[in-house]
Amino acid sequence: IKPLETQVDAVKGPATKLAEALDGVKVEGSITTVAQRVAGTGTAAGVDQSRTNYRGDLNVTMPVGSMGDNEGSFFTHLRFGQGTGVGLRSTYTSTPNTTAFQKASGADDSFAILAQAWYQLKMPLNYAGRKEDARDHVYLTVGKIDPFVFFDQNAAADDESAKFMNNAFVHNPLLDSGGDIGADRYGFQPGAILKYENSSEKGGEWALSVGAFSSGTGANFSGANRSSFVIAQAEMNTRFNHLPGTLRAYAWSNNRAQNYDGVQRRNTGWGASADQKVHENLTLFGRYGNHSQGFVRFDRALTVGGELEGTAWGRSADSMGLAFGSLRTSGDFRRDSLTVDGDGNGTADFGFQASGSEKQTELYYRVKVNGNIELSPNFQWIRNPGGNTTAPTVKVFGLRAKLGF
Repeated sequence: IKPLETQVDAVKGPATKLAEALDGVKVEGSITTVAQRVAGTGTAAGVDQSRTNYRGDLNVTMPVGSMGDNEGSFFTHLRFGQGTGVGLRSTYTSTPNTTAFQKASGADDSFAILAQAWYQLKMPLNYAGRKEDARDHVYLTVGKIDPFVFFDQNAAADDESAKFMNNAFVHNPLLDSGGDIGADRYGFQPGAILKYENSSEKGGEWALSVGAFSSGTGANFSGANRSSFVIAQAEMNTRFNHLPGTLRAYAWSNNRAQNYDGVQRRNTGWGASADQKVHENLTLFGRYGNHSQGFVRFDRALTVGGELEGTAWGRSADSMGLAFGSLRTSGDFRRDSLTVDGDGNGTADFGFQASGSEKQTELYYRVKVNGNIELSPNFQWIRNPGGNTTAPTVKVFGLRAKLGF
């Protein structure tokens, strides 16, 4: 019996150590595929275009030791995919398919990139006894980050793999489609974030955050790695008939922003993002952006919409989303659009007199096939693309499929 017990303990030892090492580790993954079609009147090439793409994401979160009562965690995000999506004519909307992802080396390269890798230290404040009872916390996050994970969040419109796909609805258009955030070509950049969170009043939680990131060439580590993009945000939870919501307001400055004339300048702006459940099955959202400084194609952005759960028609796991957006042509670009040469090739990029506002509409219906699979037919309508009032309306038809675990 003794030799047998020794052998069992020897086998159990590594398994126990492995279980201890994996304790607290969280793994999430998904693969999203999109097929879209747009008529030739809406494409850059002037011919009908159909495109498919896929994108995979793998997220791993793990505890990384502690410092007294302070808890550390490490988050890493791998992304891979192929397909750049349909190529629209000149629009303020940067893409009708924010899920599209492809490495810069070309369509034949589907290797993953390290999209995010950051360390976060959670520090409890103002508590007596157990740290779990703390109502105030400070979070310090450092590494390669997607800034939209921490700023401009929105419960109804910030996940292109499940909700709206037009980039004008996924994030504040001035930061993302307009480029003020200054991230690398994949949407990530090195930086640090400090956040204070107060949860002393249930349902009335609030927080203050400030982030400093490298932008431009610093975002992809090919240039000076200094903090050129700075953003500060205040957020608070709201209640409407006892239903939850969140209001966020923020301001930013990027002294290495790329302007429409190809010159790098300091751009500033402010914005707000709100989501509110107004019924058990209906969540409304709104975003507003205002550009204060810099030469940009559009300087005002307003997007509104909502998501309705399918309980009313016996499909509680399904959802329907509808959103409207308006991106106003800036006064500077109205003046310069006929002659501006933003890429330095000696010719005007647009070649038309931009004016008014580009308007977007998106409608989707998400079918929950089972616990892991979703299908979403999608329709997008873009009027006055790029502020061109003479251009035909762009219509994009699509179908999205997502497998998640």
